[in-house]
Amino acid sequence: MELAKTAIFHSHEEAMELKEIPIPALEPGELLIKIEYATLCRSDLNTFCGKRFEATPTILGHEMIGTIAEFGPDSPRLDLVGKSLQIGDRLSWAIFASDPDSELAQKGIPQKAADKFKYGHEPLTTSSVLHGGLSQFIVLRPHTPIVKISSAIPNSVASIINCAVATVSGAIRLAGEIKGKRVVVSGVGMLGIIACAMCQTQGAEAVIALDHNETRLEKAKSFGSTVQLKPDDQLDTVLQALYGKKNPIDLVLEFSGITQAMENTLRLLDFGGTAIWVGATHPQPEVQLSAEQMVRHLWTIKGLHNYNRKDFIHAVSFIEKHHADFPFSSLIYDDFTLDQINEAFAYALAANPYRVGIKIS
Repeated sequence: MELAKTAIFHSHEEAMELKEIPIPALEPGELLIKIEYATLCRSDLNTFCGKRFEATPTILGHEMIGTIAEFGPDSPRLDLVGKSLQIGDRLSWAIFASDPDSELAQKGIPQKAADKFKYGHEPLTTSSVLHGGLSQFIVLRPHTPIVKISSAIPNSVASIINCAVATVSGAIRLAGEIKGKRVVVSGVGMLGIIACAMCQTQGAEAVIALDHNETRLEKAKSFGSTVQLKPDDQLDTVLQALYGKKNPIDLVLEFSGITQAMENTLRLLDFGGTAIWVGATHPQPEVQLSAEQMVRHLWTIKGLHNYNRKDFIHAVSFIEKHHADFPFSSLIYDDFTLDQINEAFAYALAANPYRVGIKIS
């Protein structure tokens, strides 16, 4: 019986366990994928250090890339855009599997469907194994959106497509037309950096990066940011001087998840402005806002968690088209192997790079 070396997470109080798990016989509709590379998302780090909780034991990791190792009975032979699939093809896949005919999927939010299966977030049981990225193999369940991707994209860059890039694609979709708009990107970690690049390629008039970290503000320049500012008390004055009007911003993409940042960036919006909130994925104080100001200024606030199938397709397309236009590889520190998984998490928490990469195969 073939085995898959796997990193198993039990709790934030103990090291991850490296264990060889038998690869199960594939059920109808399943695919066996050999994982080549994975990156540690912020949610992985928050689980590892106890800031968020998952049912355990589990296999963390949902940003990854791999190749088809085996087709199960009646498994898909075409990807999401109609390309034929063969053994050895390189794939990216969504972080969720859900019935595309379900009620929520039909409303455009399959990531919240009642039957969703979420990779890197499921408990490890005797009947459900190999569902996280920190393993040599993963079993893709039926109804997992999959897309064959170009071999020209480096593994480290391809790995971030199915979480970071796809989530930003969802935020851009909710924002609507970007061309000609003044956009504030609040928080230029991995998602914010990608958002700067997407807004630049879609013709934004200005892409204003906000962050307390000067190094990240500097990095944002090479990803399409035209203005870099710290979110201090003078922000309103600085923006008014730059653009000659009070509340000059058309769109806020909020990735920091900080309550104060959500409150403060909202007041920058012009009449009819829109704010997309993405970063607030953990418990925190409630946001305080003026209903009167929201009504009088005709503001729109939208929240986004994960993404849908169209967002995923757009993410693949964006990276295939622009992976050489921006220094995406510089965002991933990839000096770790699966055997060094505990050291990789320790480094990620101590150094706080955009992403730490794990060479799986």
